[in-house]
Amino acid sequence: MLDEMKEVGELLKEKRRELNLSLKEIENATSIRAGYLEAIEDGKIDQFVSGVYAQGFMKQYASFLGFNADELVRQHPLAFKISNEKHEFSYGIGTLEMRGNMGGGVKWFPNLLWGGLIVALLALAWFLARSLGLF
Repeated sequence: MLDEMKEVGELLKEKRRELNLSLKEIENATSIRAGYLEAIEDGKIDQFVSGVYAQGFMKQYASFLGFNADELVRQHPLAFKISNEKHEFSYGIGTLEMRGNMGGGVKWFPNLLWGGLIVALLALAWFLARSLGLF
């Protein structure tokens, strides 16, 4: 599996160099971080992200470079094999408490300030128009 991942990574790296593209340019175009693109080229993407993400990133990168991703998967099935490992997700302290809170903290406060400012400006404009005899 690792040999096939490295082989696919080399294919992608060669094509990228042939197209004279930097990892940063590909990162901007695909939204895949340059570190992950480098890991794909080195055949080590499975060490950094889960199998599902690794497979998706590899297919997206290959498609961007002009490869037929489905054909690449058929030619190198082990490189695109999804691992069955389970990842532990930790959400941090306070996440569950905030989920039930409709306000979600003070996120509404800036909107309240903007709303108040708009109402005040409209009221000021109305009073000015009225005092100048425009109404």
